[in-house]
Amino acid sequence: MMGADKAGSETVRDSMPDLPSADFFDFESLLDRKERDKLAELREFLAAEIAPHGGDWWNKAEFPAHILPKLAALELSTPAERGYSHLFAGLVIAEMTRVDTSIATFFMVHHDLFVQSLYDFGSEDQKQRLLADAASLRITGAFALTEPNHGSDVAGGMETRARRISSATGEPDGGGDAWVLNGAKRWIGNGTFCDYMLVWARDEADGSVRGFIVDATLPGVSRTRIENKIALRTVQNADIVLADVHVAEADRFANIGSFADTRELLRGSRIMVAWQAVGQQLAAFDVARQYAVERRQFGRPLAQFQLIQQQLVTMLGNAVAGMGMMAGLARLQDAGAADMPQVALAKSYVSARMRETVALGRSILGGNGIVTDYRMAKIFSDAEAIYTYEGSFEINTLIAGRAVTGMSAIA
Repeated sequence: MMGADKAGSETVRDSMPDLPSADFFDFESLLDRKERDKLAELREFLAAEIAPHGGDWWNKAEFPAHILPKLAALELSTPAERGYSHLFAGLVIAEMTRVDTSIATFFMVHHDLFVQSLYDFGSEDQKQRLLADAASLRITGAFALTEPNHGSDVAGGMETRARRISSATGEPDGGGDAWVLNGAKRWIGNGTFCDYMLVWARDEADGSVRGFIVDATLPGVSRTRIENKIALRTVQNADIVLADVHVAEADRFANIGSFADTRELLRGSRIMVAWQAVGQQLAAFDVARQYAVERRQFGRPLAQFQLIQQQLVTMLGNAVAGMGMMAGLARLQDAGAADMPQVALAKSYVSARMRETVALGRSILGGNGIVTDYRMAKIFSDAEAIYTYEGSFEINTLIAGRAVTGMSAIA
């Protein structure tokens, strides 16, 4: 619910008819019965535990750590690893985002990046030590890739360094049992409170990119919360500084030898952010439609005005188009055939339509669209983060453009 109408106008909530879902083409029907039941369970949790409080957490920029045991009890960590379809996994993120984008982002950073990394790259020892606790949220993780000076170009421009040493002597040793990390990371979601970070660094010996499981309490690790954000305020993004941080060889991801090894992981994460763009549109439509039906101006509901109906239908069309594209991408994922240009096209297209959708929703609410009491301001602001992260609109557009022209516009 959006809260009381502070303009004091009459509402028509009691007489509002049953209206179709924002899933206008019923993509949810493509799920099997077990998946539909699990999605319904998730919706009940979100309605009871997240929806009543999400605005307050966002306003205060506080993360609700107390909900983690209840979130873990849903057993939704890395759904594909549990036998669910990729469409179901995407709809999980869309539904979370529909209620609270920040909670969905926490979930993605922890499960789709940190936990999935353990599945994909972890040694048997690392999985035994960390996977069960991470999947059940008894420990939390972060994904430390982006740097202060490198976002889209971090693969080639990474400045964080790793030097292999002997722990006994502290001297460089190509066969040593430890590593020393130095560098800085920025925009690290969950970074202020996580127990472990997956840190990416360039090997000083050969220039290859390696991944390390770093205990966030190790000497030399400092974490500072990024303040004054206008989006994802509940997410605790951090600046991370690594100053002579010693990490055991046992905590290096042995199955990562170059940045190319991470492509599958980052492709999956980019898909989940595109699903966030779908969820953000569902949220905007829900709020705008309800407001238009309940709010009266000039003696009748806003929803009776032609221009308002046109705006709502444009919002709905954008959301349905995005869901259709993402459902098609999920089919490709199930077949193991989704490639990065297809993912990039989906992320760029759906996020652009999202930006239009949330702007129309904010417009429908008028002045009430710029205060968080009515949810739309939060939806509108959070969309800006989705538009940018996991590859900006421009970078994803150029990845798709390279595929369709055979020529790269990226230096």
